[in-house]
Amino acid sequence: MRNFDLIVFDWDGTLVDSTAHIAQSIQKSYADNDLPVPDEAAAKHVIGLGLLDTFNYLSPNLTKKQHQGIVDRYRHHFLDADKTIHAFKGTSEGLQALTQRNYLLAVATGKSRVGLDRALKEVGFGHLFSVTRCGDEGFPKPHPDMLQFIMNDLAVTPDRTLMIGDTTHDLLLAQNAGTCGVGVSYGAHDKDGLIALNPLACVDSFEELMVWLLENG
Repeated sequence: MRNFDLIVFDWDGTLVDSTAHIAQSIQKSYADNDLPVPDEAAAKHVIGLGLLDTFNYLSPNLTKKQHQGIVDRYRHHFLDADKTIHAFKGTSEGLQALTQRNYLLAVATGKSRVGLDRALKEVGFGHLFSVTRCGDEGFPKPHPDMLQFIMNDLAVTPDRTLMIGDTTHDLLLAQNAGTCGVGVSYGAHDKDGLIALNPLACVDSFEELMVWLLENG
């Protein structure tokens, strides 16, 4: 008997190799506005949060004008190279293998709805997800709202749901929603930080994730 019916994936840094691009876009947006540029660690730490929470975390004392200026330039830099972002090797095949085993798949992401819909069209496997939930559609991570919405929509209980992500925000989301979590160390946050939140596993590649899921999911 398998352990889960629903597998929920984070997007950036979990399914697609976008971590460096997001961090650089954040840094460039500050530089464009003549504001102190966050270091790489800080820029990566906020990946997975919604834009509002991202910049409030990095710079809680921004004026409304400064905040809007950073958001505008971030979107410019991110979109400038958005089409160069690709899914991790084996992602499409792995997701198809899971659907063939009758798992329900979903996405919980800090991306905007417009951004995720654009990304889903680019990668070509968006049809495999039964539900997707974005950062601008409710409370952002690590509030349990995203997972609660997905579970309610698909009528799956927390004990039958698994959340997978590359950040502590994802694993805290899982904890807050009462689900299990698995960390992936090839994205934004370091492995030690993920392991500290006691996920069921913490894997180093998408291929390793698939092996774990097929053995333990």
